[in-house]
Amino acid sequence: MEKLISELIRLYLLPGSPAAQALTQRGEGRACAPVDLTSDGVTRAIVLPFRRAAGEDAHHWDRLCTVANALQAEFGFPAPAVSVASAGGYVLWLSLAMPIPLADVRRFVDGLARLWPDTLPPADAVVGAPVELPPCLDAATGRWAAFIHPGMGASFADESGLEMAPPAPGQVAFLDGLESIGAEQFQAALARLTATAAPAPVRAAAASAPRDGGAPDGLLLKDATLDDIVRHLHARNIEPTFRFLVDQAPR
Repeated sequence: MEKLISELIRLYLLPGSPAAQALTQRGEGRACAPVDLTSDGVTRAIVLPFRRAAGEDAHHWDRLCTVANALQAEFGFPAPAVSVASAGGYVLWLSLAMPIPLADVRRFVDGLARLWPDTLPPADAVVGAPVELPPCLDAATGRWAAFIHPGMGASFADESGLEMAPPAPGQVAFLDGLESIGAEQFQAALARLTATAAPAPVRAAAASAPRDGGAPDGLLLKDATLDDIVRHLHARNIEPTFRFLVDQAPR
């Protein structure tokens, strides 16, 4: 659990912030309330929800893949983390190496919304809003928000979170090795998104498979197999348990 807390603080939290303090006091297996990832007008996380619209098929996963892959291909951002929300849908997690003013983050999210209309909620509804920080149990629904292997996202399209608590080593494996967006990287992307002329639509680059046939390092546009996930964990010296495989297996 200490390693998981360390990874969450490394990627998304401001040291010494109320959210960081609340995380260190969170009891394993207990319900947890949404947390505010901002402090003193800055943040180190951009959290983008992708929820299934009423009456639509499961296209919210496709929308997340489009945005996530384009951020990597067009702006050179590192691969983000992906989670499933306890109430359904997905969340894309962008880590910022340095604290960024909320005003700049709002401009960034507004720029993304102009690239992909009807894909993202308004910046005012996202930036600065409290979020579920996985792994997190929703006491009302009894479901868990959890980080997932990006290649298996499509298998959660009809789900509302996880039924059981995700094993901490598995959660660590999905965060370990992720990198943060550098300050200069972010400012360059912000400048492109807020240019006077409306930016041209961005096309996501398809993820390319590595030579060994396993899962590529970036976000996938297709489902990964359990073998892919086992290799992913073994590369980090983590032995997956049967419970882990059941929690992450397609439904």
